[in-house]
Amino acid sequence: MKSKRAFLFLQGVCSPFYQRLARRLTEDGHRVVKVNFNAGDIAYWQRTHSENYLFRESLSELPDYIASLWQRHAITDQVMFGDRRPIHRPAVENAPAAGVRTHVFEEGYFRPFWVTLERDGVNGHSLLPRDPSWFYETGKALPQLPPPVRFRSSFKIRAMHDVSYHLAGLANPLVAPHYRNHAPITAPVEYAGYIKRFALLRKWKKQDAQRIKTLIESAKPYFMLPLQLNTDAQIRDHSPYANMQEVIDHVMGSFAEHAPSDALLCIKNHPLDMGLVNYTRIIEQLAQFYGLPGRIVYLESGNLELLIKHAVGTVTVNSTVGFVSLEKQCPTFALSDPIYNLAGLTYEGNLDEFWNRPPPPSQALFTYFRNTVMHSVQVNGGFYCQPSIDLAVNNAAHILEACPSPLEKLL
Repeated sequence: MKSKRAFLFLQGVCSPFYQRLARRLTEDGHRVVKVNFNAGDIAYWQRTHSENYLFRESLSELPDYIASLWQRHAITDQVMFGDRRPIHRPAVENAPAAGVRTHVFEEGYFRPFWVTLERDGVNGHSLLPRDPSWFYETGKALPQLPPPVRFRSSFKIRAMHDVSYHLAGLANPLVAPHYRNHAPITAPVEYAGYIKRFALLRKWKKQDAQRIKTLIESAKPYFMLPLQLNTDAQIRDHSPYANMQEVIDHVMGSFAEHAPSDALLCIKNHPLDMGLVNYTRIIEQLAQFYGLPGRIVYLESGNLELLIKHAVGTVTVNSTVGFVSLEKQCPTFALSDPIYNLAGLTYEGNLDEFWNRPPPPSQALFTYFRNTVMHSVQVNGGFYCQPSIDLAVNNAAHILEACPSPLEKLL
C-alpha cells in the first residue's frame, strides 16, 4: 500500500499539465498544496480540489514563507518546473534540512516524446553520476525499453498556452505586485520577434535547403555549431557563457586558428529563436575579423539530423542537440558540462584540438547511457497537447509516489 504524502506545488509549465497532475495525486489520496506567484499561475490552477496560496511579498520573504508552509501542512514532497528559477532556489536549497523531497520537471533530455523528472535537480544539478563505467554496467543490465507512445504536439498549441498565461499576467500589478518573471525578455517583445521571424521563414527554408544540398554534395568536411536560446537556463545557468554571441566568437576564433584549411563551419540557428539578435551580421563580422571568407555556412532553418549525419563533428553548449549528435555517432565537443559529457562519449581534449580528426563516441556506451537515462529520469509524455498530458500525468504520478525514485534505486 502506498503511503499518503503531502505535495507542495511551486511554479509549473504554461499548460494544463500541472493542474491535471495535482488532480491525479489528490484522487490517489495524497494532499496537494499550491503556491501561486502570479495571475498566470492562478489561471492555470483551477478545479484541482487543493489548498492554494498566493505569494505577494518580495523575494527576500520567500524562504521563511516556504518553510512555514512545509511545517503547517507537513509537506513531504515539493514539485516544480525547473530548479534554477529565483522563486524555486530557496525551496531547493533548504529542502534537505527540512526532510522534504524535491521533484523537478524539465523538457526531455531525449525528445519529442519524453519529459524529464528528477529528484533534487536537472542538467548540471542532476544526481546522475559522471562515471562512464557506471552507465556501462547499469545500462547493460537494464532491459530495453519498448518504443514510446507517440503523439503530435504542434507549436500552435504550445504558443496558445503561453499567450493565455501571459494575458492573465496583465493583472500582475494588482495581483502580485512584487513578481518578476525569471525570463530576461518580456512576453510582448518575444511575441513581436516570433511574428517577424516566422514571416521570413518560408523564404529562409527555400534558401537553406539549397545551401544544405550544396554543402553535403561538396563533400567538404564541415563541423556543426547549433545555437541555443539566449534565454534558456542551459546558457544562463549551466554554461560559462553569458549568451550565444560569446559562444560563436569563441568557437569561430578557435576554428580559424586550428581547424584544417579545407574544413567548413556550419552554424544553425535554434528553431524557436525569437529573431531578436541579428546573427547573420554578427557571424559576417566575425568571419571577416578571423579571416574566414567562404568557410562559414549560416542557416536559419534546415534538417539538423541530416546535417549532423554528414558532419565530421559537432560543437554544442548544453543542448539536446548533443544527444542527437551522439546518437548519430558524430564526434561531439561539449562547451559546458551536460549529463552526457562523459569520457567515451564527448571529446576529452580541448576545443583547439577537437578540429583535427576527433574520434567518434562509443556506440556501446551511448546505448547503455541512453537506456539508463530513459529508465531513471525520463517520462513518456509531454506538457502541451491533451494526449501527451494524459501520458505524462499517468507516468509521472507513479514516479512521484515511488520512494525511492527509479534513479535512487539504481544508485
